[in-house]
Amino acid sequence: MVEESDALDVLFAALANRHRREIIHALALQPHSISQLAALRGLSLPAIHKHIAILEDAGLVTRRKTGRTTHLALERHSLRALQYWLSEFHAYWGTGAESLENYEHYLEQSPPTSKE
Repeated sequence: MVEESDALDVLFAALANRHRREIIHALALQPHSISQLAALRGLSLPAIHKHIAILEDAGLVTRRKTGRTTHLALERHSLRALQYWLSEFHAYWGTGAESLENYEHYLEQSPPTSKE
């Protein structure tokens, strides 16, 4: 069984590359063939295949073969796991001033340390 933190590691590793994020963005709009993605990104077919394999391993992309053409689509449930993880920090988001105020409040509440 894959733990949640392991799954997030795989997701973040897959999204760490600019080309793979661009592929995800293109697939979010509509499914594409592998050759269409290669042309859009200006990548060779071997390079696009490597990126697609990483995205598939992360569960971000699914492929469907129609005749001789392979179409790729975004697998949205994997992005939901990422969205859920980010939502845990929503309560802490705010302006820089709000973050500083929260930290100051935290310091005021902390017990003083004794210096011996």
